[in-house]
Amino acid sequence: MSARDKFHNVVKSALQKDGWRITHDPLLIRIENITDMYIDLGAEGIINYELYSAIA
Repeated sequence: MSARDKFHNVVKSALQKDGWRITHDPLLIRIENITDMYIDLGAEGIINYELYSAIA
């Protein structure tokens, strides 16, 4: 597992303030008989289509 960088807690806090739920910290992805990979955060949240379609 890699070390957390200086932005890890800042990003995590920002996601939580925006209504996201942190599901894994870190998120483990296991590929059977090949390798294990860790991703910094696993999160889930609702994305407002109207808000993001106006940006795009």
